[in-house]
Amino acid sequence: MKVIETKIIDVKIIEPEVFGDERGFFMETWNQNKFEELVTGKPTQFVQDNHSKSKKGILRGLHYQTENTQGKLVRVVSGEVFDVAVDIRKDSPTFGKWIGVYLSAENKRQLWIPEGFAHGFYVTSDEAEFVYKCTDYYNPNAEHSLLWSDSHIGVNWPLNIEPILSNKDKNGTLLIDMVLI
Repeated sequence: MKVIETKIIDVKIIEPEVFGDERGFFMETWNQNKFEELVTGKPTQFVQDNHSKSKKGILRGLHYQTENTQGKLVRVVSGEVFDVAVDIRKDSPTFGKWIGVYLSAENKRQLWIPEGFAHGFYVTSDEAEFVYKCTDYYNPNAEHSLLWSDSHIGVNWPLNIEPILSNKDKNGTLLIDMVLI
């Protein structure tokens, strides 16, 4: 696997080695030893895998948990999304900064988003299937949404239509309000 550094330390783009021929392709999507050695530099355990399917124009996020904080290893197995991670670690020098990466079935890239980040994605293809591994369990009582359009963060979403949002995401918290908590 090839690991690509981003402008936010700890967030990494992972490009798997793909072996392909006229029959199709093979790639290793997960290897504990390589991941810990090349990506996190420490023991990392995943406890939950999730799979979602969304149509074009759907924006999910920016989600985070205040308890059971989750690191996520995300990828797309069908279609394409613009995936975003926002640093919400209050003592971080990159607090409030964001990373955006196109993930697709075609490019086969994965994104590692450690604990302490809000996460979301926008579907740019007709539909997309998104899969991710989590380092802690989903806790609906501790889940929150950072407002996807918060001007203090300034995510440059590649919107070509008005995004389709859940009520939770329409009413997300502003970053400034998170700081005051």
